[in-house]
Amino acid sequence: MLFLVFGSSAAGKTSALNELRDRVPNLAVHDFDEIEPPAGADLGWRHRATEQWVRRALDYQAAGKDLLLAGQTPFGELLAAPSAPLLEAISACLIDCDDATRTARLQARGVEWFARTAGDHRSDHTWPEWIQRHVNWGEWMRRHASDPTWRTDVIRNEAADSEMNWSRWSDWKADDPRWRVHVIDTSVLPVAEVGERLARWIDEERALFRQDAHPLVDWS
Repeated sequence: MLFLVFGSSAAGKTSALNELRDRVPNLAVHDFDEIEPPAGADLGWRHRATEQWVRRALDYQAAGKDLLLAGQTPFGELLAAPSAPLLEAISACLIDCDDATRTARLQARGVEWFARTAGDHRSDHTWPEWIQRHVNWGEWMRRHASDPTWRTDVIRNEAADSEMNWSRWSDWKADDPRWRVHVIDTSVLPVAEVGERLARWIDEERALFRQDAHPLVDWS
């Protein structure tokens, strides 16, 4: 199965993954950005890269191993990827923090972070504006995690729509049992505790799968 861990920058995904590595048996742990984005990478590129990761998860699945993928791909994008229904099961977790904590963490990274991450967009945004973009993205993810109908235009791209199958979940509502996103708020949690909660979540999701109680099995 595939475990998606998503969240905006500075939520604490990388630190949590470092805590998790070699801690959970039979689990491959990868960062989405291991597929390096090209200059000018857009939403369509992220959609295609998501499909690449799904296919890698299918390779792990064939070998009897689960994949945990961490990045900024929202749950709905993963579900719409062409090969997603071939996965035995999909579980999602939002790693989040409050806006003030995210702002402080991003400010601590300094202007070098802005220069590195903004890339081609540096001429379009100041450093404070770039931080605010990530805060806004975090707020959108928070809403997306609880409501599949929330501002789907943010993740849909006309140029890439033919490659994605949004209709799989476009009629789901907030109370649909298939739309399950576990949330871990890292605002005040020690990194070790975040890793422990992630490991516990994985155990619980695996148990649901073994009990034939996981809602995202044969769901397409």
